[in-house]
Amino acid sequence: MTDVAVLTTANEPPRPKTYDAHELMPDGNPACIVLGDQSYYLRITRAGKLILTK
Repeated sequence: MTDVAVLTTANEPPRPKTYDAHELMPDGNPACIVLGDQSYYLRITRAGKLILTK
């Protein structure tokens, strides 16, 4: 993963972490994301869109 340091001022809310989808799925296979006891799958379509499914 690539971490990018970003300077913020005291008045700005913290920015969310940023991930490159191709780094999460380097071989093109879906990435599994777990939230509690649920698993979700993130994939990249041929059109370059992201789809998250259960």
